[in-house]
Amino acid sequence: MKTLSPGLQAHLDAGVTTLCWCWKLTDNAGRVLGFTDHDERLAFDGVAYEAASGFAASQMEASLGLAVDNLDVAGALSSTALNEDDLGAGLFDNAAVEIARVNWANPAHRVVMRSGNLGEVSRSRSGFSAEVRGLAHKLNQPAGRLFQYGCDADVGDARCGVDLASPAFSAQGVVGAVEDKRRFAVSGLGAFAEGWFARGRLTWQTGVNSTFSMEVKVHRAGADGVVLELWRPMSRKIAEGDRFTITAGCDKQFSTCRAKFANPLNFRGFPHMPGNDFAVSYPNSDDGVNDGGSLAP
Repeated sequence: MKTLSPGLQAHLDAGVTTLCWCWKLTDNAGRVLGFTDHDERLAFDGVAYEAASGFAASQMEASLGLAVDNLDVAGALSSTALNEDDLGAGLFDNAAVEIARVNWANPAHRVVMRSGNLGEVSRSRSGFSAEVRGLAHKLNQPAGRLFQYGCDADVGDARCGVDLASPAFSAQGVVGAVEDKRRFAVSGLGAFAEGWFARGRLTWQTGVNSTFSMEVKVHRAGADGVVLELWRPMSRKIAEGDRFTITAGCDKQFSTCRAKFANPLNFRGFPHMPGNDFAVSYPNSDDGVNDGGSLAP
């Protein structure tokens, strides 16, 4: 149940209202953006809400309990603060959203209707549609340790302990010939073995993709030089001469942890855990005999 301020309650009781929707969006770069479906700009709590931004929301539903309440927000890329490149670069992935009902004649009279995060986003050249997930969606996320053969830590994090800033595990490179937004030749990585940076992370230092990152799919070294392929295309064009930093990748296997990173003591998997072959070895036995003895009476 929402608690309304006396001013907003009196405005609703009057019968004739001047209400609008306002959306406050905080992206992954820390920018706070405001949008409203009113035809004039509004400002409150230090945030300016851009008018006529093309936002429209589906029906909003709320329920008691821990069920996840979702709604969809659609919008046109008519605002200078919203563009396809930023959406594609992931700046709005899981961005914080606050949706409020506001009396545009007196913005002090308002109530927050929903707080949550952006979920799945679909986009096109002229618009986008985004799912807004309620705060309860975090309760659906797995938590705790995973008992599995491979490591469940991310290389370089606190649980892993590998120093990715070490010259053995990081390098700087420069883009040479560009095939597309995923594949390009580079210089500066000639001292590293092929595949060393596969599954690693590339972060752009210059160019239109500056500060953006992407995982590396292929690190290939041949007679014609070093070629990198990213897992996903960058949202903006890669240009010859763009500079980047790159860190070594890990396939989360114990052998890699020991041989490549000399870090077996921090391995967070269970490499000696019996697998499916062990579980089915008894019923698949040719002679009906296992370690416990014969099945014959």
